[in-house]
Amino acid sequence: MLVAALVFAALAALVHVYIFILESLRWTAESTRRTFGIPSLEVAETTKSLAFNQGFYNLFLAIMAGVGVVLTVAGHPAIGATLIFAGAGSMLLAALVLVTSDRTKLRAGSIQGSFPLLAVVLLGIAAATGALAA
Repeated sequence: MLVAALVFAALAALVHVYIFILESLRWTAESTRRTFGIPSLEVAETTKSLAFNQGFYNLFLAIMAGVGVVLTVAGHPAIGATLIFAGAGSMLLAALVLVTSDRTKLRAGSIQGSFPLLAVVLLGIAAATGALAA
């Protein structure tokens, strides 16, 4: 369970790094506007600073989960699991907020939240079965 949890946490981190790239570095690109349903370049320019900030939020969650994976593998499972639970748990909750605030965002929320959900559930099982004991 622990290995699977770490794989899903790493995948969640990678997805959120990709979201960071889209929101903070490529927000006004046509392909990114299409992905996020931004109707025009003017709207993208108007919302660029908001997206930039939100992208960094996603990056910080990715870093938290990624460092948690590395620390767990390096033999610090309590610290690593704590970071994974915090990072992936926040990713999952953000996905739930997205979906509950706008049902048309179910696909985006599923993409954003599936890996974190699996990571949190599997890590919880690993913790409950004693797999995190150092």
